[in-house]
Amino acid sequence: MPELTITKSFVIEVAHYFAHQPEGHPNRRMHGHSYYVDVILSGDPDPKTGMIHHFEDLADILETTRQKLDHRLLNDIEDLGPPSMENIAKWVANTLAPQLSTLKAVRLRRPTAREEACYTL
Repeated sequence: MPELTITKSFVIEVAHYFAHQPEGHPNRRMHGHSYYVDVILSGDPDPKTGMIHHFEDLADILETTRQKLDHRLLNDIEDLGPPSMENIAKWVANTLAPQLSTLKAVRLRRPTAREEACYTL
């Protein structure tokens, strides 16, 4: 079945550590990453506007969520859990879902490591 999606992205610079890693493991120490966060909406365009969601309005909604994460220690973010890529994607989706009825997925990418996680609603 055909599906129409739009994507708006933002970038976050974050720090985290994995307390569950053994002593001496590099990821047990605090370290940082740059993540690209892709927010994907799906649906039928509004007949009047031709849009699923106006990108300018979407940018305003995403900025609030971006500010909650950017230049933060992810281990201190309430309800995030262990700050894995998977949990970050899920947290962003759960944070945005009440405001975006057409939210389909949140993809978190780290291009330098060729890694990504995608949480689909």
